[in-house]
Amino acid sequence: MNFMRQLYDVIIFLLNEKEVKTVAVIYATLIIKGKRTFKSVPNRLKDEVKEILTSLECENLVEE
Repeated sequence: MNFMRQLYDVIIFLLNEKEVKTVAVIYATLIIKGKRTFKSVPNRLKDEVKEILTSLECENLVEE
């Protein structure tokens, strides 16, 4: 799983900002639905996902 996580981080790094924002919205949606946790978000996306969750008044879901 660690290899897959690293691979995912590399792919996200290579994407442009628009795609990163789209992926961040997807992660925020999955967190709100309970399918993912904030801890599972790649480091590169955490700030963006946190900002989205906070703007949706779901900052309680931002837990490390």
